[in-house]
This record gives sequence, C-alpha cells and structure tokens, in this order.
Amino acid sequence: MKKTLSLGLASLMLILSLSACGSNNTWSSSEETKTQKVELKVQIGSPRFKEQFEKYFEQFKAKELAEKNIAVTIDLEMPNPDQAKQVLQARLASNDAPDIFDVHANDLSAYDKAGYLEDLTSQPAAETLYDTVKYTVMNDGRIIALPLESLAWGYLYNKKIFRELGLTPPQTLDEMKEVVEKLNKADTKPFLLAFQESWVPQLMTALTLGGIVSSEHPDWIGKMNKGEASYADVKDIFNIIDLITENGTAKPFEVGNEAGSADFAAGKAAMWVQGPWNAETILKVNPEMEFGVAPLPVSNNAAGTMINLSTSTTLAVSKKSKNKEVALDLLNYFYDEKDSSALFQELKFNPVSTVHQYEVFPWVNEASEYVALGKAYQDLKLPNGVTDEQAKLLQSYYAKEVTKEQFISSLDKAWATAIKSTH
Repeated sequence: MKKTLSLGLASLMLILSLSACGSNNTWSSSEETKTQKVELKVQIGSPRFKEQFEKYFEQFKAKELAEKNIAVTIDLEMPNPDQAKQVLQARLASNDAPDIFDVHANDLSAYDKAGYLEDLTSQPAAETLYDTVKYTVMNDGRIIALPLESLAWGYLYNKKIFRELGLTPPQTLDEMKEVVEKLNKADTKPFLLAFQESWVPQLMTALTLGGIVSSEHPDWIGKMNKGEASYADVKDIFNIIDLITENGTAKPFEVGNEAGSADFAAGKAAMWVQGPWNAETILKVNPEMEFGVAPLPVSNNAAGTMINLSTSTTLAVSKKSKNKEVALDLLNYFYDEKDSSALFQELKFNPVSTVHQYEVFPWVNEASEYVALGKAYQDLKLPNGVTDEQAKLLQSYYAKEVTKEQFISSLDKAWATAIKSTH
C-alpha cells in the first residue's frame, strides 16, 4: 500500500514537473516572439516634403514589423532650412542627437571630426551609390553619410516667357543685361526676389562665387584659408547680384520660399535664383508650368557661366544612437530596390543609386547638357559659418544697411574666425 502510494506521489511529482517545464517553455516562446517597440528620432530640414516622408516612413514601419517584428515609432522633426543647422547643432551639443539627421555634404567633415557620425561604409546602400556622388559623402576613405539630394543647378527660368519673347538663357553678363532690358520693355519682372528666409538670397553668392572662383581664381579658397586673400578679389560677384536686385519683384522681405514658389509658378517673374529642389512645390501650384535650369552669368567671360554640381542633403546616423540597428534599417530603406525609386521621383530628386530606375525630369536633362560640355563646377566648400554670414549680409546689403566694403570686411573676418576655430 505504501509502495503504491509512493509510486503515485512520484508520478504526480513527475507530472507537475513536466507541466512546469512545459509552462516555462511556452512563456519563453511567447517572450521570443513578443513585438519589440522602438522609437526613432529623425530630423530633416525640408518641411515642404513632410507629406512624402511621412508616407514613406509608414511603408518602412510596415516592412520592419513584417520582417523583424519590430514596431517602429518615428518622431519626425522638420525645422525650416534657416534654423535646421542651428537646431541640429544645439541637439548634438546637449547630447540629444536624433538617430538620423540630414547634413549638407559640405559640412560632413566637421561633424565627422567632432565624432557625431556613424561609419556607413559597410552598409548595403553604400555599395549602390553612383561614383559621381559617393565621393561627396566620404571622409578619410569612409562613407559617413548617404546622399539624398544630389543636384546640378543654376537659376530657374520660365520657358513660356522666354519662348514668347524670343529669349534664350544668356551666357555673359552683357547678354543678361539685354535679356533684362527686353523683359522690362515687355512689362515682365526679370527676377523674383524672396528674401524673407536668408538661405534663399544666399543662393546668389553660392552661384556667383562658384562661377568666378572656378573660372578665374581656382586657388582662392586655399589662399583664404591661409589668410592670403580677400572677398575683394572676387568683388565682381556684385555685378550680377546688383543687376538681379535692381530688377526684381517688390517687397522681397515679405516673401518666403513657399510664397516665392507660388509667385514664380504664377509667372510673376521670368527668372528666380533658386534650385530645382523647389520643383515639387512649384508644380503643385501650377502643374503645367515649364521651367528650365540655366547657369548664372557672373562676368563677360562665358567660361565662368557654369552649373553647380552639389550634394545638398545627406542622411547620417548618430554614433550615439541607442537604436542603431533600426536606424540603419531605415537609412538603407531610403535606397530600397523596390520602393525608393517612387520616393525619389515624387520628391523630384536626381537618381543617386543604381537601384533608382525612373525617368528624369526635363530640367535635369537641361542642366546635364551643360555638365557634358564641361560648363560645371563642384560646389565650393566654405568654412563652417561663412555661408550663414553671407546669407545675413546679403539681406542687409539689399536693405542698404551695409556697403560692399562692409560686406567684404565682415566676410573676411568671418572666414578668418572660422579657420582659427578649427586649429
């Protein structure tokens, strides 16, 4: 009897033991399949593309959930381009870096030197980049960001207005003066001015400096870095800048980029020193508008009338990201073989990767024709802070608050200060 009871108790203990083991296995299994939750912070200073990015992020979230069982929440911050750099630098300085953020290619080496950027050389997307843009996101042989917006740009012109008046894009300063004269006689404003946001008028110095330095003073930046040159050496940039501002639309400080795009789309001016990155905004207002991209004449030397080649927007991953694996997944998704072509086409960006298979836009082909003729230069790399100073000074120069001499002196000082701070 005792033996039977003992066996019964042993059997019961065995059953309970097995049951407990089974229960533990089930618990472990459920934990392993439990959905992981990750929040990514993303900063991209292009609020005009908010709708497109949010839509694309929804696709990524669905893909990440389906393939990796990770539920991703994306906190997207899109500051105005005028404030984006300052916002980012403040966050980096306070150890509150976004997981992914955009940086102008010209600033990448400074951010890399400060230790903010993850090395992306081994990422799948990096292997697909075109060589023409890959070098713009490299430092010390490493890929430290991935290009998003690569451009061949000059100023925009209204093809319909030019066609009706029998005009062609001028190749010298004197030819531009003739075009301006014909437009004024036809009661058409030659240039659109939108100076409310300082980055827009700064595009004038970007193009004029690029043309003059690349064609006439190729060693100017090197000499400026050594303190052996001055903005006085390239003061001819004011010839075209003055022509533009003296023949532009009224009240430019009341017009921002969005309003400027609407005005240009409505035909309120024949030309605008603005890049094709505004194409989406312009065509949203007037889908039928025909606009072209042409190089801005800076002198009577046609060799200086050149297209700017640049990578204006790159995407970087913070070295201190706590969700680096998912951040890298999102970064690579921007170059997804199946989905990214539609995004780049919708944003009206140039292809930057072999995965991009879509028909480019007419203005891209037009700019590319100049590039093929050798009439193009690589975007100039100015010291940190100099571009922002140019932007502010151009606003002040237009408002007659500073003279050319003060403009030159202020920029010489800004350049010297920037160089000193890097040593």
